[in-house]
Amino acid sequence: MKPCRTCGREISEDALACPGCGAPYPAREKWDGWGFEYKSAFEIAGLPLLHISFKYRPNRMPVPARGIIAVGQFASGVLVISQFGIGIFSLSQFTLAGWAVTQIGAAYSLIAQIGLYAHSGHGQLVRGLPELLRKLGAG
Repeated sequence: MKPCRTCGREISEDALACPGCGAPYPAREKWDGWGFEYKSAFEIAGLPLLHISFKYRPNRMPVPARGIIAVGQFASGVLVISQFGIGIFSLSQFTLAGWAVTQIGAAYSLIAQIGLYAHSGHGQLVRGLPELLRKLGAG
């Protein structure tokens, strides 16, 4: 038995919530959310080399992955693998990137189902920025 970190009530070390105050994982000294997060100790320009985050804070806000290599539901970095991403190189469902493989995105160069690119692109409904500007100017 250990005291709850929030209210001090004695609870089992295996308790998922405190029966007194409802705190999640009350036997843990520190608890900062649900899910998985890994951040490498090695950093380049203040960013971890690898940051993987599929985590939510206690207030249900997602923790975005930010790193040279960023993997997560929400991510930003140099090489990004995510559902929603911003990066130089991105493999995402939705992205804003330099070079991207995506379902929906905007990038300098991309392969996408739906997207807007500045240099070159391939996909079903992919449009170039110069082409779009010409159409807007002519319309």
